[in-house]
Amino acid sequence: MKVTDLESELNFTFSRSGGKGGQNVNKVSTKAHLQFEVEKSQLLTDYQKTVISEKLRNQISQEGLLQLSCDETRSQLKNKEIVTERFFHLVKQALTPAKKRKKTNIPRSVKEKRLKDKKIKSEKKANRRKNWS
Repeated sequence: MKVTDLESELNFTFSRSGGKGGQNVNKVSTKAHLQFEVEKSQLLTDYQKTVISEKLRNQISQEGLLQLSCDETRSQLKNKEIVTERFFHLVKQALTPAKKRKKTNIPRSVKEKRLKDKKIKSEKKANRRKNWS
């Protein structure tokens, strides 16, 4: 399943956005609100729903709605495109599994350098002790 197939399950609402724009801001609803009900999605598997719910839990409301909004431009269409792009990016990011960390060994040169530094420091302190006797 492609993430872009979810576009049919997105709900959009529009409202007036603040900021620059003069009288146009007061007349035109350009701010785009996107709502997506994670649990009611028919295109996502149960596993995908739980993964999205866990990873995006800070952005999902108590009603189970993933909500995003955009009012960057004066164009309603452009704001809608931006908010859907953000949504797809979020979902893709949530569904990609985290890479497992590969355990690496400490290089021999690093170990030798640490021991050499340790020896120099101990000699320096030993020389200080001899001067006091």
